[in-house]
Amino acid sequence: MSPPTSLTTWLARLVLIGLALGSAGCTAVKPWQRGRMAKPCMALDPAPESTLVEQHVYQYREGSAGGYGGLGGGCGCN
Repeated sequence: MSPPTSLTTWLARLVLIGLALGSAGCTAVKPWQRGRMAKPCMALDPAPESTLVEQHVYQYREGSAGGYGGLGGGCGCN
């Protein structure tokens, strides 16, 4: 049986594994690969058509448009 490893050794190994996994995901996108990133399936909003319809209904109901990205009542207390 091997002796138990200390906490610092275990944490150091964990950090090294995390750094290795994190650096493996960082890469430069080549110009010929950017077309793949522009596909509709890569968008943050998976269904932009339904979002547009929901925004239109909200505008009609509330009588105003815009302001979908921020929260707060305008009093400066957020």
